[in-house]
Amino acid sequence: MADSIFTNTPSSQRLEPGSFNIQAEPWPTGTTNDTVDAEATAKGIVNSINASLASQDINSLTHLFAENGYWRDHLTLSWSLRTIKGREKILEYLKQNGPCRLTKIELDTSSDFRKPQLTPFAPSGGSKGIGFFITFTSEHGSGRGVVRLVDVSGEWKLWIIYTALEELNGHKEPVGANRPEGVKHGATPGRKNWLDRRKDEEEFVDTQPDVLIVGAGQGGLTAAARLKMLNVPALIIDRNDSIGDNWRKRYHQLVLHDPVWYDHMPYMEFPKFWPIYTPKDKLADWFASYAKLLELNVWMKSEITASSWNDSAKQWTVTVQRTRVDGKVETRELHPKHIVLATGHSGKKYMPSIPGMDAFRGLLCHSSEFPGAKELEAPDNSNPKKRAIVVGACNSSHDICQDYYEKGYSVTMVQRSSTCVVSAEASIKVNVGTLYSEFGPPVDDADFWLWGWPSEVFKAIHTDLCKVQVDFDRDLLEGLAKVGFKIDKGVDEAGLFSKYIQRGGGYYIDVGTSKLIIEGKVGVKSGVEITEVTAKGVRFSDGSELEADEIVLATGYENMRTQAGGILGEEVAERVGDIWGWDEEGEIRTIWRESGHPGVWFHGGNLALSRYYSRILALQIKARLEGLV
Repeated sequence: MADSIFTNTPSSQRLEPGSFNIQAEPWPTGTTNDTVDAEATAKGIVNSINASLASQDINSLTHLFAENGYWRDHLTLSWSLRTIKGREKILEYLKQNGPCRLTKIELDTSSDFRKPQLTPFAPSGGSKGIGFFITFTSEHGSGRGVVRLVDVSGEWKLWIIYTALEELNGHKEPVGANRPEGVKHGATPGRKNWLDRRKDEEEFVDTQPDVLIVGAGQGGLTAAARLKMLNVPALIIDRNDSIGDNWRKRYHQLVLHDPVWYDHMPYMEFPKFWPIYTPKDKLADWFASYAKLLELNVWMKSEITASSWNDSAKQWTVTVQRTRVDGKVETRELHPKHIVLATGHSGKKYMPSIPGMDAFRGLLCHSSEFPGAKELEAPDNSNPKKRAIVVGACNSSHDICQDYYEKGYSVTMVQRSSTCVVSAEASIKVNVGTLYSEFGPPVDDADFWLWGWPSEVFKAIHTDLCKVQVDFDRDLLEGLAKVGFKIDKGVDEAGLFSKYIQRGGGYYIDVGTSKLIIEGKVGVKSGVEITEVTAKGVRFSDGSELEADEIVLATGYENMRTQAGGILGEEVAERVGDIWGWDEEGEIRTIWRESGHPGVWFHGGNLALSRYYSRILALQIKARLEGLV
């Protein structure tokens, strides 16, 4: 396929402001020897690591790394999320943090997926390395990790080690063999049954939540679930009427673009009969069931009306206004030690100010407020076909255009900058692949394998996958380019997944609208800006005009930190960092980690990110409540 069909303009390479454009790491040489005993080699490295840990000899420990090796660590070596690259920098980091908190590692051979394998690390194949899972103990708990070895001049070296804390000492999650009994046998006068105790817990009768979570979407629910398993009293509040309304109230035809295997939630996976792509209302009902079955404390129709942070007491004073089911309005003062803002990975809606907007005679709204297209009668001379304009060219815009088309509208998409397009089939077969699939490994193992890659290598993987995806979607992409739809390959041609992490948007997983565009059933006006909204439509920067009865602005959202200002005040917002995009080490900025303001945390992203990082967030909060930090 000719590269000329792709756009490579500054807008196609746009990042979250202030973030770092981590470059893809060149693949190491590796080995071409297929007779290597992977398990014996892994055992040798593990024994050497343990010998160094036992003697606290960090010099010999770092000597096991390749010169440009990585140690990605989430809460094991420190209470931070860090990626350290280079043998000397790893040595320096270990020295700065005093005695190494890691005490012992063990090879995990409990499944074929976890045990050592000689395998190409690059999706394109080529030279091979050895990858395997480990378990470990540390000063504060235990966890798991993934190790990748490369052959350096005939000697196997640590290329990447990933360690992630999973459990704090003395705080086992009550799951599996550690599940609660659920009953206390014997005669106890006046004791309450489960329902009585559950009502008291949810209402916080004579108690206070240690953590207040704002938002009852996937972020809030997964954070609350993890905290529940760590015995941390947490309360979710949300302004909506019912759990799941954050999805239920979105446009009528919305269906998740990620497959079910990628979207599981902690402790309770979607059942075997669940569809591959989840309709929004089905997901909303699942959220309500999830909260009920995991016994999460949720107050709907509730919001913060006042808040203040006491730096000496290290706690908040928060006023929450709550409307009960019967319409009664109550006010409650709470004193949480931590607040988690889980209002989505985006901030306030971005609603551009365009001259003439007040003059438009029809519906004009942001995509987040789009009520869904109305079914139209068959057009005739007395009832002409209605016209719609959708500004934007990413997931929401495409879905809305398809909704308009199906309801009989003449619809035009206004594409201001290029879009990274991937077919749903390629998303499953190429981007997600066998890692998240019907016959793939357990989702927790898949998460460790995926997030165990440092971002430089992650980007190299997705640069390779982008080439495969572009070839897979050849006919689709050429068809779009032929009708003037501008397409790109993401930042540095690293594809959709990297664009999601680096920019938070600018892509479309095709579930049908691309075909409508190619066939001319959805019009496209590309490479122009709207300079004015008129009473009957819009005027563009090239001087052309387009009439419309409805206009939807699918123009995205501001940075998530803007939500902090609206909820907790601008003084708090000014202290927290910008969210999303990579920092200089390749860790995602501010979210799931210290925000810059004590007692304030951010949690969000898609269901997969919410699932994985909710544990990391909850462990940091629990560690602080236990005085470990």
